[in-house]
Amino acid sequence: MTDIDFHKLADDIKTWGRELGFQQVGISDIDLSEAEAHLQTWLQNNYHGEMEYMQRHGSKRSHPAELVPGTMRIISVRMDYLPADTQAVKVLQNSSKAYLSRYALGRDYHKVLRQRLQKLAEQIQAVCGEFGYRAFVDSAPVLERAIAEKAGLGWIAKNTMLINKNAGSWFFLGELFTDLPLPTEDKAEAHCGSCRACLDICPTNAFAGPGELDARKCISYLTIELKTSIPEDLRPLMGNRVFGCDDCQLCCPWNKFAQSSQEDDFKPRHELDNAELLELFLWTEGEFLEKTAGSPIRRIGYERWLRNLAVGLGNAESTPEIMEALNQRSTHPSKLVQEHVAWALAQHA
Repeated sequence: MTDIDFHKLADDIKTWGRELGFQQVGISDIDLSEAEAHLQTWLQNNYHGEMEYMQRHGSKRSHPAELVPGTMRIISVRMDYLPADTQAVKVLQNSSKAYLSRYALGRDYHKVLRQRLQKLAEQIQAVCGEFGYRAFVDSAPVLERAIAEKAGLGWIAKNTMLINKNAGSWFFLGELFTDLPLPTEDKAEAHCGSCRACLDICPTNAFAGPGELDARKCISYLTIELKTSIPEDLRPLMGNRVFGCDDCQLCCPWNKFAQSSQEDDFKPRHELDNAELLELFLWTEGEFLEKTAGSPIRRIGYERWLRNLAVGLGNAESTPEIMEALNQRSTHPSKLVQEHVAWALAQHA
């Protein structure tokens, strides 16, 4: 590879990435020492809750060359996912509706981004020959936001999301670890200033401070990562949020620059962007499996799906239909479901 112009190759990679549907491509080195220190403090505070995988793998998460030997650079990409009409605020304000995080309304993003990253790697290979690489999309011990920040894609904001000053934060991230000595970008500068809208709006007060998220209180964690009972004191605060939470993005001033996605795969399926809690709660397990096929929602399983919806129904305005549905589920085989249904019935008593 001694005859390769790596500066030109880096420019070509960015062009190819945009042609493949990525809104931005950046390149970083593999020094994540600053992010590693932050991660260790976060873990020591037990902010990861039941997410034991966050402390597995030793130092591989913050040392990319340990995860993929030979890694010298990381090609970081972002892809917008926001639907053209999110209906987000409208749904949040209607207690009979089910709010699902806007990223989960369409097809599973892991597959979409990974396939595009593979095509990008193949284009690079066609030019420079065989090279070492591995693609990741939220699927391994990778500090994707810290990497993206170093690659110039945005800054890690007070809400711990990555924000791009021209595109907000409604986008997915993916990485291509490579052994190519490509030129790198400058780290993105932070532009949150004195704004703390995201910290103040959090329904469960999950932020211990700017950039410090206590996942144990986060609704996204409670509805997706937590496998056991949702703490009772947090249930009333969840409202109708049954899969994830977007409040800290919805209030962010930078998201006025967000662009709607042109990807058909990310368009809402089965009208999940405006569905009734009751309708989803009445799905059979077969319907759940059918309608969440190829969706990130599938990962929580039917039992936790009903758990989350029971909490949403407990927070909804009482109707005879809701009471009847909850009573029907009160003898569900799952003790987890029974517990949350009983709580919901008590809220309407």
